[in-house]
Amino acid sequence: MHRSRLSNFIIDCKTDDLQSAARFWSAALGRSVKQADPAQDNYVGLAMHDDEPIVEVQKVDHASRVHLDIESDDIEAEVKRLESLGAKRVAAIKTWVVMEAPTGQRFCVIRPQRNGQLGPHANIWE
Repeated sequence: MHRSRLSNFIIDCKTDDLQSAARFWSAALGRSVKQADPAQDNYVGLAMHDDEPIVEVQKVDHASRVHLDIESDDIEAEVKRLESLGAKRVAAIKTWVVMEAPTGQRFCVIRPQRNGQLGPHANIWE
């Protein structure tokens, strides 16, 4: 048995000016830019409420797009569950797995993000 849920929306930006991109999305979504984490120089978070998905702006080398993350307390079990639904494993990177839906969208399966907890609304999978 494992649990998972929608966690993050990542706004992938092909840009040399991540702060400018973060300011745009901050204004567009009405959320302030969080203090940058020096250890994560390719990401800038927006200040979201606890009951909202996490939104981050990410500097990337590929075309700009938005992708989502699914957080799970058992990444491998969640990846296998999604593969059984038709998703493909694209790459394992650090602590997460990049996947592709049967319809072509890329998404990631990641560890729990908010204090290592999935919260009360996570799906429970047998």
